[in-house]
Amino acid sequence: MNNHSSAGPTVLFLSHGGGPMPLLGDKDHQEMVGNLKMIAETLLKPSAILVISAHWEENTPTITSGNTPSLIYDYYGFPEESYRIQYPAPGAPQLAHALYQQLNKDGISAKLDEQRGFDHGLFIPLKIMYPDAAIPCIQLSLKNNLNPLEHIKLGESIAKLANDDLLIIGSGFSFHNMKAFYSANTHETKTKNEAFEAWLIDTCSNKSLSEKERTGRLTNWENAPHARFCHPREEHLLPLHVCYGATKQACSQYFELTILNKKASVYLW
Repeated sequence: MNNHSSAGPTVLFLSHGGGPMPLLGDKDHQEMVGNLKMIAETLLKPSAILVISAHWEENTPTITSGNTPSLIYDYYGFPEESYRIQYPAPGAPQLAHALYQQLNKDGISAKLDEQRGFDHGLFIPLKIMYPDAAIPCIQLSLKNNLNPLEHIKLGESIAKLANDDLLIIGSGFSFHNMKAFYSANTHETKTKNEAFEAWLIDTCSNKSLSEKERTGRLTNWENAPHARFCHPREEHLLPLHVCYGATKQACSQYFELTILNKKASVYLW
């Protein structure tokens, strides 16, 4: 079953959970794991995957271009087995070069990095979705100025890659307040979390918004209800801006989940 008959790549923003916990059988990630497996089953198998991970920031948008990227275990204090997770997906140097050229053509000075491996924003969700690690992957960094409009423009440029079998994944988290994850859920924190989620779902899915309005909302996301409670720092939200830029339309589906006792959402275009 594939709901994506329109030309162009499939685009998915996912909430990737806490470090390696989704792969360790953690009960607070079961819903997320089930959701990602279900989404992978509904999509046509991509020829390549481009991941924009919340866990990589550079001055200049940077693209992994190695043939066989290693894994970066960029999480701390987890059981030993989480540092032995394998995901030997091949790189996609040709795709990396095509993206590099496209970004530069659009006036976005980009860089290639042949040495960098894949961080957990890529290998955790993909090990759930495509466990055989056979699909070539590349990663694109965020810009460390965290400018929302620049990340929408990154997505607009990515959309010009002539590859309809490409899966673009924004790997972040629609709620990312570390302190709140590990504190008791109060009526106040629940209300704040839910109000921001309602705003985000409406922003991404409401077909009666014009794209100018949608772009305006995402650019000024800090004006959303309790935005800074839900994202004290916005690196986990900005992969969504890249996804939106690559599509410039309301999502075709969204999914509401509970991850680590917080409301979170996933968007598919």
